[in-house]
Amino acid sequence: MSILADKSFDRPVMNGYETLFHRHPGNPILTGKDWPYSMNSVFNAGATLLPDGSTLLLCRVEDRRGLSHLCVARSANGVDGWQIDREPTFLPDVERFPEELWGVEDPRITYMPELQQYAVAYTSYSRGGPGVSLALTKDFRAFERLGVVMSPDDKDAALLPRRINGFWALIHRPMTPLGAHIWISYSPDLRHWGNHKLMLEARRGAWWDANKIGMSPPPIETSRGWLMIYHGVRRTPSSSIYRLGLALFDLEQPEKCLIRGDSWMFAPEAEYERHGDVQDVVFPCGYTVASDGDTINLYYGAADSSIALAHGSIRNLLTWLDVNGHSEHSHDRRLRK
Repeated sequence: MSILADKSFDRPVMNGYETLFHRHPGNPILTGKDWPYSMNSVFNAGATLLPDGSTLLLCRVEDRRGLSHLCVARSANGVDGWQIDREPTFLPDVERFPEELWGVEDPRITYMPELQQYAVAYTSYSRGGPGVSLALTKDFRAFERLGVVMSPDDKDAALLPRRINGFWALIHRPMTPLGAHIWISYSPDLRHWGNHKLMLEARRGAWWDANKIGMSPPPIETSRGWLMIYHGVRRTPSSSIYRLGLALFDLEQPEKCLIRGDSWMFAPEAEYERHGDVQDVVFPCGYTVASDGDTINLYYGAADSSIALAHGSIRNLLTWLDVNGHSEHSHDRRLRK
């Protein structure tokens, strides 16, 4: 979405670092206790605004077998009063799509004006590992599955909302023995993909985003470029820590990184983020932007156990990136690793 507003925001500084996202005081906003049917946990929701101004979350729901499906929750204000589908919205269809054998996970929603439909990129978990699948929908009740578009191991995917030089663009994160980096691929028809390009590398060594990164929600289109919130995984002797950082990419050449933040800007701090099925995880898959064109409502999975909400300013994210980032093209990246 484009930034339209020109109002300024206060930029509070706490403990020597800037607070870019403010947690909603009612967090977590959705937990398993809210669900109308038996399940284990809910987290990692895609998000979109509907034409009537209400918020729709497409939530990952894990059942008591450990397998995931997707379920819709709707709210007039995006905070409370959630209306949750009485049964799973999007179940694995193993007979027609065997790659969904072990579940469907981590949806990311992009509205595609050209198609007048929403595109959902999600992880389909097969015997061969996690891959990227796509589905189209107009109403989040009926879905047209396109099947696997990126074979295992690959995940953390989302489409850009418009064609780039005549081609659809998919951002995704393949896994290799040399690390997990963010890539972009192009397609004329959403089914056949090629022209794969490395978009953002995981750093090396002791960096917060060393060795394993992935896109979090779909990128935000601004006048300056595609603003990406991405996660970095820091492995520790006891577990891992999922934190969030920022990068900005060229509007017409999205594989070109313009600025990358050096530090993380959001990390597990609250009890519900630090303790759960998977400790020390903040993992957003969706956001909405308010009518001012600047206020961002970030929906994130907390410790793989609940959904939480944080509010920020797109303008402040860009300003922070200018101050706390560097140009990938004006520095020798070998010195950053």
